[in-house]
Amino acid sequence: MVGTAIEFYDNYCYSIAAASYFGAIFFANVTDPVLAQIMAFTTFAVSLLARPFGSMLFGHFGDKMGRKKTLVIALLTMGIATFLVGCLPGYEQVGGASIIILCVCRACQGVGLAGEWSGAALVATENAPKEKRALYGSFPNLGAPIGFFCAYGLNFLLTTHLGQAQMGAWGWRIPFLASVVLVAIGLYVRARMSETPVFRQASEQHRTSKHPLHNLLPYWKEVVLGTLAMGITYTLFYVLGTWSLSYGVRGLGFQQSEYLLLQMVSVVFFAIFIVVSCIYADKVGRKKVLFVVTAATFVFSFFTPFLLVHSASHVLIFLCLGFVLMGGLFGPCGAYLPELFPVSVRYSGAGLSYNLAAIFGGAFAPTIAQALVNSKFGITGVGCYMAVMAAVALLALFLIRESKDKDYTL
Repeated sequence: MVGTAIEFYDNYCYSIAAASYFGAIFFANVTDPVLAQIMAFTTFAVSLLARPFGSMLFGHFGDKMGRKKTLVIALLTMGIATFLVGCLPGYEQVGGASIIILCVCRACQGVGLAGEWSGAALVATENAPKEKRALYGSFPNLGAPIGFFCAYGLNFLLTTHLGQAQMGAWGWRIPFLASVVLVAIGLYVRARMSETPVFRQASEQHRTSKHPLHNLLPYWKEVVLGTLAMGITYTLFYVLGTWSLSYGVRGLGFQQSEYLLLQMVSVVFFAIFIVVSCIYADKVGRKKVLFVVTAATFVFSFFTPFLLVHSASHVLIFLCLGFVLMGGLFGPCGAYLPELFPVSVRYSGAGLSYNLAAIFGGAFAPTIAQALVNSKFGITGVGCYMAVMAAVALLALFLIRESKDKDYTL
């Protein structure tokens, strides 16, 4: 949980900066502010496009050498890249080179985060009792709301005390530079972590894979279904956490600090319902919980135009309900994605599904949402977009088998 909280903190710091500052800093040559914002959101997508490569890289070594070593390297990769973003010059200093370097750093963030989540989920679930595997799997996922709260909380404090002008000039760098302290804490924790008993047993019985990616090929259906089922989770999150911040400030007229505060309040529901959904997933099964929550997300999507208006109460309802659903979707994935695969290719399979879903559901979610708002569809288009993603996820979940009673040592 500590490690994933740090990784997600790094990712969310970038989300806030892309939504608020990077359009003016790295695309200063673009005269249309709306186009500059769309281009800033496109750099956000670079991380998610890089994630499958990270999942294949870390999955290969995680299935071959173990979970612990790969988690340490993943944390370092993400931490160094985040720190360097805080040091970058803008377009006015070095021109287009600043965008290239930013995209390289963002890609490294994606590679690190790709290796992080799947390894952390396996460390949690492969140490879990059979009847509490989803609950144990909720702990790495709790790193998401904790990282969110830390990133948005720090940006809220900085925005309140510095103001938008100073934040745009230099204050945006502070959250990125501060991540070096968190990474040091994470490495201290990771260095004292032991290898999972499930992997140790498989290694002693010579059931680990020398070529995990090759051995993953027979499980391509599981990868596809896991990707499609997980897609709405990413879409919902990046609409709530990234795009809505930009829309709330520029489109609805909220102050940056006001909207950040609304998001910080609502993310508490995200954390609570991660745990709640996992408790029920252990009782009644992963598939039932996910099917109900995904169906509720489909219905929720059509209320988007009525809730995203210039009213703090309406927006708070939108964010709180959205994050309740997000918690219900995100919580059980720490168990159901790894359970789709045998131990020999579990790191590779779960990681690849999770990170392909990042591209399918999240990579361009802020860009698509912004483009829809600027089109004839308006805010209604954003709701329809989320509904389509939820419908695809429902179809995939219908085809996925229940796995709560699976023998996890095989």
